[in-house]
Amino acid sequence: MIDIRLIRKDRSNVEAKLKTKDPQIDLTEICNLDHQIREHKTKVEQLKASRNEVSQKIGELKRKGEDVAALMKQVGASADEIHALDHEVTKLEEKFNHELAQLPNLPMDDIKVSHDPKENVVIKEFGKKPAFDFAFKNHVELNEHLNLFDFKRGAKVAGAGWPVYIGMGARLEWALIQYMMETQIKNGFTPFLPPFLVRREIMFGSGQLPKFEKQLFKITDDDFDLFLIPTSEVPLNGLHVDEILGDDQLPLKYTAYTPCFRREAGAAGAQERGLIRMHQFNKVEMFCFTKPEESMKVFDAMMASAEEILQGLEMHYRNCLLVTGDMSFAAARTIDIEVWLPGQNRYYEVSSVSNCTDYQARRSNIRYRPQKDAKPEFVHTLNGSGLATSRLMVALLENNQNPDGTVNIPAVLQKYLGGQSKLTG
Repeated sequence: MIDIRLIRKDRSNVEAKLKTKDPQIDLTEICNLDHQIREHKTKVEQLKASRNEVSQKIGELKRKGEDVAALMKQVGASADEIHALDHEVTKLEEKFNHELAQLPNLPMDDIKVSHDPKENVVIKEFGKKPAFDFAFKNHVELNEHLNLFDFKRGAKVAGAGWPVYIGMGARLEWALIQYMMETQIKNGFTPFLPPFLVRREIMFGSGQLPKFEKQLFKITDDDFDLFLIPTSEVPLNGLHVDEILGDDQLPLKYTAYTPCFRREAGAAGAQERGLIRMHQFNKVEMFCFTKPEESMKVFDAMMASAEEILQGLEMHYRNCLLVTGDMSFAAARTIDIEVWLPGQNRYYEVSSVSNCTDYQARRSNIRYRPQKDAKPEFVHTLNGSGLATSRLMVALLENNQNPDGTVNIPAVLQKYLGGQSKLTG
């Protein structure tokens, strides 16, 4: 959530920066509501002060035995007006908070202004694209021989977009998860296994609601109002809702493995068959709470941890600093790590590392106390995939394939697979 004081102080600049994310944003309604609320509250305070004066005068007149009927009537009328104004303020604040919650985070000043993802800035490349001297296959074609996944039976169980991993496919998926979790733990992240379902207010705190409700899976009945998590960023952020952390606790560096659930996967095109875009996929997440002045240092550490995993897999990748219009709703700065998928002839994101500054913390009321007895301040939160496995699995298969349809297993994964070095079907 954006601090309303920033809008009050410099509306035109804030609105201009927000428009670099969403050109449709207009702060007129929010500013009008803010003005009405402040006017009403001022009026209430004036009425209360006047009522207190009259009440004091009534007490004095009663002690003298004088008639106070007219003043009592005045106090009653004042109380009615205060009640009406308080009721109106409540309605205005509800509308105001709804409108404020629709605004994305402000991008940092050095982010390129554009709404075209093609203008994302490539800031680093590692390794080289594989050069094949044979007719290579995509992962769906490789699977016909290797039998790692069963998309038809997954569709039979849950519909399109829900994968079933089989045999070595399941083992290789678990190997990737184990390798990534061990790397994150080695790099100082505390492991968590959080709930896969969260309450509505936890979704709101991370920035998923109210804007993205139609992209989420949810359970709503007489007993539950819960959402399946689109990423473990959501429950990890929720762990410290309404808390004041100590200065000596920060930074907090968390990691978690969870499946992730997203409705938006349903729009996949023909070239995004198989594991490219699914309703359910596995991901290891990094999530950090930091002091504001340390957030970019932690951001760099998260990037390094994600890159270490890809370098260990000997994977070609590139880092792209996202333009304003391609960043997520809550992010102020995002770098996507993309791997090359030969079967799709393009790069695909396997990690997205974002600094959300105080945006999620403000929505979730997560603060820290800089010093003993100091006024609490909002922390900064950061999130990053470390990594998402489905597209990483595609990259692993397609980039390590041999002419006979077998696939070489990266050395860092072999210890989780009993020393096996090749997928042979």
